[in-house]
Amino acid sequence: MIRVGIVGIGWGARVQAPAFQAVPGYQLVGLCARRPERLAKTARKLGVDDVSTDWRSFVERDDLDLISVATPTGSHRAITLAALAAGKAVLCEKPLALDVAGADELVLAAAASGRPAACCFESRWLPDRLAVWDAVRSGYLGTPYYAQVNRSASYWHPSHPAQAAWMYDRDQGGGYLAGMLVHDLDLICTLLGEPVAVCADVRTTLPHRKLPDGETLAVTADDTAALLLRLASGALAALSISVMGAHADHVGLELFGSDGTIVGSGTIRGADLRAARTDDPGLAPLALSDRVPPGDAELPSGLAGSAIRATALMIADWLPAFDGRPTDVPTFADGARAIAVVEAARHSAEGAGWVPLPRR
Repeated sequence: MIRVGIVGIGWGARVQAPAFQAVPGYQLVGLCARRPERLAKTARKLGVDDVSTDWRSFVERDDLDLISVATPTGSHRAITLAALAAGKAVLCEKPLALDVAGADELVLAAAASGRPAACCFESRWLPDRLAVWDAVRSGYLGTPYYAQVNRSASYWHPSHPAQAAWMYDRDQGGGYLAGMLVHDLDLICTLLGEPVAVCADVRTTLPHRKLPDGETLAVTADDTAALLLRLASGALAALSISVMGAHADHVGLELFGSDGTIVGSGTIRGADLRAARTDDPGLAPLALSDRVPPGDAELPSGLAGSAIRATALMIADWLPAFDGRPTDVPTFADGARAIAVVEAARHSAEGAGWVPLPRR
C-alpha cells in the first residue's frame, strides 16, 4: 500500500484525492493546506482525519510514501525538492515549475533520488485521448504530416466569474498556455516527435479584471495563444487556445499522416473521433476508450468526474514504477519539455520569430 499525502486542496481535493481513494494500491493518509478552516472542512468531506498546515514537516513524515503536489505553480519547485530530498515519490501538477531552469532542477533531483516522479498530464487518459494514443502508437497515421489542436473556453470573458488571483499573474505561473494548452503540447510532442522550433503569438486581451469587491486586478498572464511547432519527425503542429469566448467550450483535433487521418470535435470533457486509413472509403467513427480504473469505486459524472477518472487511470498505470518497472506515465522530463516550449513561445511572441528548441 502506497501511503499518500496531498499538498493543496483545490484541484488536489476535487480531483486527486478521490482518484487516489478509488485506486487499489494507494491509501490517502493526509492533507496539507495553509488555511485551517477550509482544510478541516475539506478533510471532513473526504473522510480524512490527518491534516497539516506546514508542508515542510508534512513532506518529511515517515508514514507517507508519496507526496502529491497540487498547489499553485509558484510553490511546486520548493515542495517537490523537499519531498524528493526526504525520499518520497512525487506526483506534481503541471506546469512543473515557473521556468525551464526550475523544471530542469526538478528533473535532476528526481533522477538523483531514484524515487518515482511524475508530472500530472492526466488528459492523456481521457477516453478520446486514449483512443488517439492507441491508434497512433499502433502506426495508424504512418509518417506524421500535420497536427492541429484548438481549444476555446469562457473562463476570462468579462461575463464569467473571476478566478483565483494568482491565475492572472504570469510571475506566479498563471495563464492558459501553461495551464491548459500544455496538455496538448504534451500529447503532440509525445506521439508525433520532439519539438525543434516554435513560432507563436501569446496575448493578454484585457489587462485589467474587475473583482466582485470593486477592486481592479492587473492581468499579466495570457488568455490567448497560437503556436506553430516544427517537430523532429518532420511534421508541423498548430495549437491554439483562447478563454475569451462567451459561452465557448470546444476542442478540435486533426492528425494527418501518410497512412491515415484522425479528426475529433467536442468539449473539454472529451471529443468524438472519426478516422480512416488511406484505403478506406471515408472517415468513420473511431471508438473511444472504455477503460475504467481498477476497483469498484463509483466516480461522479460531469467535468470533475471526467478528470477524476483520467487521473485514476494515470495513477493506476503508474503503480509498476514503484517496483522499478517502466510506465507510460508522464515524467518530469516531459513536464520540463512542455515548459521549454512555453518559454520559447513567449520569446517568439515578443518579437523573436522562430525560436529553436535545444535537444533535451
